[in-house]
Amino acid sequence: MIGNFRLILQRPPRQQYAALCYRMKKKQAQPEVLIATSRDTGRWVIPKGWPMSGKKAHQVAEREAYEEVGVKGRVDKTPLGSFHYRKTLDSGLKVLVRVQVHALEVEDCLKNFPEKGSRVLEWVSPEEAARRVNELELKTLLNAFGAKFPPAVSEPAPTVAANADKPIDKRAEKRSEKPVEKAMARSATKSLSKPAAKKRAS
Repeated sequence: MIGNFRLILQRPPRQQYAALCYRMKKKQAQPEVLIATSRDTGRWVIPKGWPMSGKKAHQVAEREAYEEVGVKGRVDKTPLGSFHYRKTLDSGLKVLVRVQVHALEVEDCLKNFPEKGSRVLEWVSPEEAARRVNELELKTLLNAFGAKFPPAVSEPAPTVAANADKPIDKRAEKRSEKPVEKAMARSATKSLSKPAAKKRAS
């Protein structure tokens, strides 16, 4: 009995394939990652599944992305990396599973897909996805994926330089001109009226 238990522990991990589904945010170089809740425990995960007959690893990942979260796009044949977790089988046995992850750039989000309504789906940053998942290796993989892209740069609010020319207020300019014009008119009137006064005196 003890020998059989040791044999179970020594078995190599079972293999699954997963898709890291992402899309590029508009006007920014940072991606968003699609995560979903698992149907059994409700923890945050990425779509994954067991090998399929006649399909390669990246094709399995692509299929799981469609079935579990309803997205389609371009999947990379080269894996991003892998992570491990313990899965409880229907028999109650817990087994170690190795998950090979392939990046999938989402091009279409479908309204209808096989597992619609059975999970909560959410688009988040790679950093936020890393905070939500439980598996340490998956956290590392998500953070490394986000680090491949340029950091998000927020555009600063426009500021006026100290030495910038102020906009001209035409109304203020006209108001300032009126007193000057009146003063000039009064001065001209005085200069014209003085000779006339001398002639009357003579």
